[in-house]
Formats: sequence, C-alpha cells, structure tokens
Amino acid sequence: MADFDEILATQSDFDAGDREWLHLLVSDWQVVADLSFADLLLVIRRDDGRYVIAEQCRPSTVMTLRSDDAVGKEVPADVLPEIKTAMESNGVLHSTTLRKVDSATVCNVYAPVHCGNKVLGMVVRETDMSTRESNGRYESESINAGKQLYSMITQGRFPYHDAMMSQRHNARVSDGFIILNADGIVRYAAPNAISCFRRLGTLDQMEGHYLSEVGTRLLRDGDPVPESLPLVLSGKAAVDCELSASNSVVSMRSLPLYEGGKRSGAIVLCRDVTELRRREQELQTKDATISEIHHRVKNNLQTVSALLRLQARKTKSDEVKQELKEAQRRVQTIATVHEGLSQTVDEIVDYDAVISNLLKMSVDLATMKDQHIAIRYVGKFGMMPAQDATPLSLVLTELITNAVEHGFEGRMEGNITISVGRSGNNLNVVVEDDGSGLATEENNGMARSSGSGLGTQIINTFVTNDFGGTVRWEDRHGGGTRVVLDMKLRAAQDGGDEY
Repeated sequence: MADFDEILATQSDFDAGDREWLHLLVSDWQVVADLSFADLLLVIRRDDGRYVIAEQCRPSTVMTLRSDDAVGKEVPADVLPEIKTAMESNGVLHSTTLRKVDSATVCNVYAPVHCGNKVLGMVVRETDMSTRESNGRYESESINAGKQLYSMITQGRFPYHDAMMSQRHNARVSDGFIILNADGIVRYAAPNAISCFRRLGTLDQMEGHYLSEVGTRLLRDGDPVPESLPLVLSGKAAVDCELSASNSVVSMRSLPLYEGGKRSGAIVLCRDVTELRRREQELQTKDATISEIHHRVKNNLQTVSALLRLQARKTKSDEVKQELKEAQRRVQTIATVHEGLSQTVDEIVDYDAVISNLLKMSVDLATMKDQHIAIRYVGKFGMMPAQDATPLSLVLTELITNAVEHGFEGRMEGNITISVGRSGNNLNVVVEDDGSGLATEENNGMARSSGSGLGTQIINTFVTNDFGGTVRWEDRHGGGTRVVLDMKLRAAQDGGDEY
C-alpha cells in the first residue's frame, strides 16, 4: 500500500511547492479534526483520473469512524460526483445526502485545497451525526472554531505558511483552548484552559477580558517574557511561546482565524507543562553534575600523570624510568576518555575523536627523535559508552606502542593502519604496520613484552575477559604485522550506530 510521500511523488503536475504545502497541511490538520470531532481525508486526483485517499487524520477528541487505514484506497463511487463538483468550487461544499460508514450515519463536507491558483486536492470532513446531538457550549464553541479553520483551507489561509513554532511540547485541543474575537477579547475559555491560567495565578473571570491583560497581570519582576508572548495573547500571528508565573509554566499556541479576507479572531491552545519543565531541569542538573564529575576525574588523573612524570625524571634507574613513563601514558589514556565524557550530556563519547587524539599521543611518546610514524584509519567506531571506551582505549594504545617500540625499532619511518568494522555490539578492529615483522612484535600469541610485561596483560585481559573476544597475530601481506581483534561490546546495544 502506497504511503503519502509515494502518492505525492507520482503526481506529475505537482511541483516542490505544491508537495510542501500538502505536507504542511497534514502536519497541522490534527487541530481541525479535534475541534470538529470529525475524521479528515485528503483526496487527490491521480494522473489517470482516479481519486485516491492520500492521507487521513483521526480525531483524538471523539471515537474515529475509521479504524482501518484508508491511505492509498480509491474514493467510493457514490461520493465521486460530489468530489468532482467540490473540486470546481471556491468554498466549502456540504453533501446533500447522509452516508453510512459501518453503523454510523455520516455527513460529508468538502474543502478544496487551494495553493496559489491551483487546487491540489480535497479535504473531506466525515462527521458522525451522533456527535452533533445534545451539545453543550464546549462542544458548540469547539465545532464552530473547527469549521472556521476548515473553511480557511479553501482560502489558502490554512495551513499557516509563516507559522513560527519553537516549543517542544505544543498544546493540543484536549489540553485546553480559548476563543478570542478580532480585538483579542476572550469570548470563550474551555475548562482545561481556565485550569492552566488558574495554576499561573489568575483568579479573575477570563471571558470578556483582553487575554493580553490577563496574561501580563501574571508577570512579576524577573519573570521571563518571550518576545512572541504579545502575539500569542492577542492572537495576531501563528506563533507559540511559554508563559511562566507562580512557579508554573503553560505552553500556548495561537491560530488566527480569517473570514472574508480579514482576521476575525483566534484560537489559543494551552497546555500545562510545569511538570515537564521541572523534570527537564532535574535532568539538566544531573547531566551537569555528571559532566563535572568526569571533568574532576580527568583533572585528578592528569595530576597523577604529572607526578609520575616528575618521579621518572628524578629516578636514576633506566628500567624504573621506563616503567614510570608507561604508567604515565596509561593514566593519560584514561584521562583523555574522561575528558571526552565531560563534554557530553550522556555517558557516551564520540570515540573516533577520542581515539584519534589518544593514538597520536601514543605514537609521539613511543617514537625516537627524528622518527616519523604515520597513522591512518579506515571505518568508524561511532558513539561508544564509557564502560567500553576506557578499556578499548587502553588495548589500542598498547598495540600502537608495541608496534612503534618493536616493529619500527631502528627505523626512521613507518605506517600504521587501523581498520574498524562495527555491527551493533560486534566490533572488529585490525591494526596493521609495515614494520620489521611478526617475530619482533609477537611472542607466544601475545604482544612482545618490554619491562614488566603489563602491556601484554592489559591487551589479553581486556579483550578476552572483558569483551569476550580474541586476539590474533598474523604476518601482514607485503611485510609487517597484522593484529586482529574480534570483540563484543558490553554496554552497546544492537544497532550501535544509534549511539
């Protein structure tokens, strides 16, 4: 079954602007369906003359008439005459007959979608007539507002081409709505909207008063005042904003209403987002605390590294000096990972950026004067959680150090290539160098030991025990050494590219 984008793509007479207008329509027509207590269908005429349903919208304020997906289906033959007539009209067309959809009695209303001088399709409003029985004021005001928005489709006034939406949690009809007249005076406020303003501190009656005055009376010295607040409270533009007062936050969105080419009023949707903003603030505080912890850990590790460096300079034993330098490098490796973690709100790092700096540092520390070792990468590690990033960094720096110290001993230049393949939590890393060969770097299936042999223990312990993987040492084609690591990341999830 074709989806909305596929149907639009096959329309030879639609340009990019036409498709964009229809996308804007279906992204914002939920408010029309909810206010009208009705299902909406977008019907377009295909190149072969058939009329098909390109998209549908179910109301969230009443039971839908269509439990099944209608997108891609042809329009029933009994409504084709009315649709063809409506396509030629300039306004809303009401059906002269009632239809049956399952057990419901339905009245169809048709609004041609105008964009410039073109009619792109038809929005069919399917109304269950049982929703029009015994309506109170809430239902009547909602339906009338929905009718006004619906008729604006035929005028090219809806959707709003200049809407400025910046809120992450936009209000919906069920959250609360306010109807303003052309002067910005409240004509009707739904119960949920009144509750929103009560939480902000409003005690006065809202109906009959300017919404802008009701809103501004809530503000105190020091309260944030968004630039778009006056436009929202007056209903003069399609914008949104948040109003904060009395330790509460309400998200608002204005939808101007037009009739006869003039602005006749507005609908203002309201949603109490106090708890949402409180939780976001708590998360931001938590994230800032975690980042600060990583930053302090990094600073402490750098202090340890500096102490090891000072101790290495003062010792007279070459063997001890070498061991202290190795310890300093490993501490600095862990510090670099924490530096990356301190710059993100999650416990994950852009590992490609981290390991690039680490391995460059490892090469610089291990090379002799006037020795030039180039390192390059094939593939990407992607985002990686700290639980895996730290041990993997230690493994790779040990391999690089081993290659430089043993594979390129006595040589002035060389090349190291790191190839990465990642699928979900499976990681394959190949470290290749064009050095002296396997005999100088490998010993009984492990990295050749220098000093205490801690480097070989780090490689094998982390790869086999922590990652449940394997290490293979091989001759490189063309000379040199090839080390293959096959590992299963512990903290990464399937589809690791999503990190």
